[in-house]
Amino acid sequence: MTEGKEKIEIVIDPYVISSFFGKLDENVKFLKSNYDVKIKLHEENLEVSGDTENVKEVKDIIEDMLVVLEKQKTIAPKDIEYIICEKKKNPEADITRPFDQTILYSASGKVVRPKTMGQSKYIETISKNYVTFGVGPAGTGKTYLAVAMAVKAFKEKSVQKIILTRPAVEAGENLGFLPGDLQMKVDPYLRPLYDAIFDMLGAEVFYSLMEKNIIEVAPLAYMRGRTLDNAFIILDEAQNTTKEQMKMFLTRLGQGSKAIVNGDITQIDLRRDQKSGLKHAMEILDDVKGVEFVNLDRSDIVRHSVVQRIIDAYEKADKKKDE
Repeated sequence: MTEGKEKIEIVIDPYVISSFFGKLDENVKFLKSNYDVKIKLHEENLEVSGDTENVKEVKDIIEDMLVVLEKQKTIAPKDIEYIICEKKKNPEADITRPFDQTILYSASGKVVRPKTMGQSKYIETISKNYVTFGVGPAGTGKTYLAVAMAVKAFKEKSVQKIILTRPAVEAGENLGFLPGDLQMKVDPYLRPLYDAIFDMLGAEVFYSLMEKNIIEVAPLAYMRGRTLDNAFIILDEAQNTTKEQMKMFLTRLGQGSKAIVNGDITQIDLRRDQKSGLKHAMEILDDVKGVEFVNLDRSDIVRHSVVQRIIDAYEKADKKKDE
């Protein structure tokens, strides 16, 4: 090789070659396009060649990819993108850790687990605290993982009830003016919570538990005046609570209960003269024992990769506006 160029070989199990390369070689194409290296099979090993620095980085990424393949049997460009992002943030971090953390299996048998280091910290924090705040942009898995932890706690009999709630800001919480019974009034606002719990339990089990009042899905206004014992309570879209609503919700927590409060402070729908209860809680509760905050960021986004780029574009636009 000429100066500044390098060629290395990496041992690969023949049984994972197909999974490593991906559908239509998408994984290898992703690495090639991002690092300008050549990757090919050479005597049943992977041969990587190109600029020395690029080859070194790709070698580290491939080694992590092979560990991930051992744990979950498949890997996609999104997983590789996550590995690259985490490596840049913290080269020493064990970025394969989330792949060891199984929360439960969904109704369809799919493994539900964190997919990023931030999500891994999020579920560990939920396990250790009475109240966990998950703060971050759309697509970071806040709602989905919170519901998974609630279902896990219920199945393990740690709690007797699951309560899912969110402020119905679009309706101004004046739900009495909307047509239909309570369920018809609140369904549109609670749909993301339904979607998550359907996936965990299946529709039949979900509706059976709803009828027995074991699972309750209700707007935040209906939490007032209650004490919630032995329950796992999730408040979603918490950025749209007022200070008074947030205090009301947090003081509902009874014996044997755990609460998760999720929100995205970049998507506040309150009137300009109203301060977000989530922002206020972040200012005053940071040092309260049993309460912990987890900040997720765009590297934790597990939706389509374009979501990450859209959020980046909006952040850049907001910075220009503030200058």
